[in-house]
Amino acid sequence: MALVNPNFAEEIGKPEAFNASACMNCGVCSAVCPMGIELLPRKLFRYVLLGLEDKVQKNSETIYSCLLCKMCEANCPAGVHIAENVRSLRYYLNKKVYNL
Repeated sequence: MALVNPNFAEEIGKPEAFNASACMNCGVCSAVCPMGIELLPRKLFRYVLLGLEDKVQKNSETIYSCLLCKMCEANCPAGVHIAENVRSLRYYLNKKVYNL
């Protein structure tokens, strides 16, 4: 059973920086990803917004697989700052999970 952390999104970053709530779940990001990473960012950002911290941690390999090329960001109709959001998730993982 997944535990919900209602403050998880705030732990990741300030709302103006981590703008995952703007995601419309349209799938453009997954369609244009050169790595073919379907989980990132649609489901991953939703996990953050829902407070599913354990699911984010379990997908750390996917988070680090992102090239940060911004193909997804350039094509996002909602203007989600996908690369910056991924950087925020990496910072969170480095700090909270890997103690770096």
